[in-house]
Amino acid sequence: MAPSKRTLALFDVDGTLTPARLEMTPEMREFMLKLRETITIGIVGGSDFPKQQEQVGLDSLTRFDYSFAENGLMAYKGEDLVAKASFAAKIGEDELQKLINWVLAYLSKITLPVKRGTFIEFRTGMLNISPVGRNCSRDERNAYEEYDLKHNIRKDMVAAMTKAFAHLNLTYSIGGQISFDCFPKGWDKTYCLQFLDKSAFDEVHFFGDKTFEGGNDFEIFSHPDVIGHTVTSPDDTKAQCTKLFLS
Repeated sequence: MAPSKRTLALFDVDGTLTPARLEMTPEMREFMLKLRETITIGIVGGSDFPKQQEQVGLDSLTRFDYSFAENGLMAYKGEDLVAKASFAAKIGEDELQKLINWVLAYLSKITLPVKRGTFIEFRTGMLNISPVGRNCSRDERNAYEEYDLKHNIRKDMVAAMTKAFAHLNLTYSIGGQISFDCFPKGWDKTYCLQFLDKSAFDEVHFFGDKTFEGGNDFEIFSHPDVIGHTVTSPDDTKAQCTKLFLS
């Protein structure tokens, strides 16, 4: 099918449109503007809306047709906020505090090459948990990612949390370099799909780098209503989109 405005492409942020936690390059900004002339585009990321804008630009609502922060729990169509959901309201304050206390106790018992600050970030629709701490430097972030891949720090913690809080029916999603998200089942990136007008699109594509099972792109990548694409970098995203939509 020829690309048109009835084609929607949704993009992950970290590792797809930007290097992890860095800003979108001017070249990528220009490419997305060019792409938008042909198809409809949107972003769907796990970070909260302020962090999303730090990476893709404060003018993101005018440059993307859809903007979904925290997997769509904060959902914009153009510049209009169409939905907002709360993790705390969903599970209740008592369970939330039990969850936070468990995380702090677990992290106190593991030793890593370095630990810094901000181990738990409370977001509107989820908890973001980082064993090394989100205040780590760029070099420490890169070093932790390598360490985690060898020693399965996040995977082991997710397995333990899944067992401890089975009654809450939560989902745990490893994304980025240093953290994982914890949120109610069904609040993964497929959550954003409910805010799309299905009659407006013939095809919905998704581009992401963490499309493996357990990665935070897996559910939307493998959704039956979505055509999923695995990318390895922003440059790869450009290359694949050029071939699919601009050739």
